[in-house]
Amino acid sequence: MKTICLYFQVHQPWRLKKYRFFNMGKDHNYLDDMLNRSIMQKVARQCYLPMNALLLNLIREHKGAFRCSFSITGSAIEQFRAYAPEVLDSFRALAETGCVEFLAETYSHSLAALASKEDFEQQVKLHAQTIKKEFGFKPTAFRNTELIYSDEIGAMVADMGYKTMLAEGARHILGWKSPNYLYANAIDQKLRLLLRNYKLSDDIAFRFSNQGWDQYPLTADKFTSWLTAEEAPGEVLNLFMDYETFGEHQNADTGIFDFMHALPAAALASGCLEFATVSEAAKKYQPVSVLHCPHVMSWADEERDITAWLGNELQNEAFSKLYSLKEKVAKLKNADFDYVWNFMQTSDHFYYMATKWLSDGDVHSYFNPYDSAYDAFINYMNVLADFEIEVENALAAKKRK
Repeated sequence: MKTICLYFQVHQPWRLKKYRFFNMGKDHNYLDDMLNRSIMQKVARQCYLPMNALLLNLIREHKGAFRCSFSITGSAIEQFRAYAPEVLDSFRALAETGCVEFLAETYSHSLAALASKEDFEQQVKLHAQTIKKEFGFKPTAFRNTELIYSDEIGAMVADMGYKTMLAEGARHILGWKSPNYLYANAIDQKLRLLLRNYKLSDDIAFRFSNQGWDQYPLTADKFTSWLTAEEAPGEVLNLFMDYETFGEHQNADTGIFDFMHALPAAALASGCLEFATVSEAAKKYQPVSVLHCPHVMSWADEERDITAWLGNELQNEAFSKLYSLKEKVAKLKNADFDYVWNFMQTSDHFYYMATKWLSDGDVHSYFNPYDSAYDAFINYMNVLADFEIEVENALAAKKRK
């Protein structure tokens, strides 16, 4: 019997409006409210609502034998509250089934793990509190932004009390080993690791609608035959992907919803596949080995590293400038400043500044609202400059009191 572990990442960034040099000192509302509203409502209509309804039906249809896991960023939850409260209700309905697990992550989908242990812990704590408040669920498993992981990051996560963490099944880390087993963190071996099977995950997330793919069209029966094949040994098949795969990246016309509806029945009918949440899979199996990952990896691009966010001078300058304000913002103890500090940390802002091309360029341009990496950088730095002025003014006012 093999276990299928289906995990979905739900994230929407707060997008910045076009903020010019001349706005500084006058305009302190940095977000593009109309764009954020329109994108959230579009994705809710095309992905979140129909997919949540489908999953709820699958859980009922298979009497709890179908199970899955989510992590939902704080910024996505904020936008659900503001623009699509019915989406929050549909996630709560899934939570009530007892067949869905919610994972912890950084509240702002940030790169805090790379910059500040203190800030990383604060964000994770805030996120866990939000998940408990919205869904009545206390997370025990963790998924870092973009599956960013290293031995050291894993040890920090274990120190926070999490028992399980997700990571990428990157070939340069695994070598000859398979991602289809449970592993342990190299520093704190109590932390169990589930590694994404990127080939099988990307068959659904990226290749599903590609008519040039030699396996097109992908059916539930065909996919199930790959999962049960003798040449795919292992214990747990980790299929991790963006939730927006369903209806947004792969639109309804591709048949992605029909595929997802048929998959559990096909898998369960095989007699040798079952579904489990992240924590259930981690409890069922024993780690086969320690995973040594001294350098940071992620699930992005061919390199599976962090160059999508911190790979050029623009990105590094913006990231350094942002974190130079950390202590000043903390001193203010002001919810409004904390709110801006949080959405300015979101990794998407740095992703928009990427200058990677070739095989990965299409991916970066597809998700990018800016005309160029330089435009993204200038816009972000203009907002950050005004925010810095506001922080300094607030600190000066606090001193005068």
